[in-house]
Amino acid sequence: MSAVPLGADLGIEAASDLKQQLAPHLAQSDELVLDAAAVQRVHTASLQVLFSFFLERAKAGHRTAFADSSASFRDAARLLGLEAELGLVATDNNNNSNFVENAA
Repeated sequence: MSAVPLGADLGIEAASDLKQQLAPHLAQSDELVLDAAAVQRVHTASLQVLFSFFLERAKAGHRTAFADSSASFRDAARLLGLEAELGLVATDNNNNSNFVENAA
């Protein structure tokens, strides 16, 4: 199992870099774990990249999960309706959307 840490900033300007960071792991057959604990800023574009990454790995039969995720990251996923698709469990602490940029 491999672990890939995500940076603190997943703003729109980071979406292309995120795609490049994840690309080498697309065909990796063993489980891949992403760490979003440090994420403080999230943009829809980066969540779209992550959703596509999860979807393509699932189509290939490869498991992808999050080891940890910040409240900002979980809240952005919740606002976009991507919690289930990204394997994030809803908690009562997902009510703070102060750091979500352009979530809708």
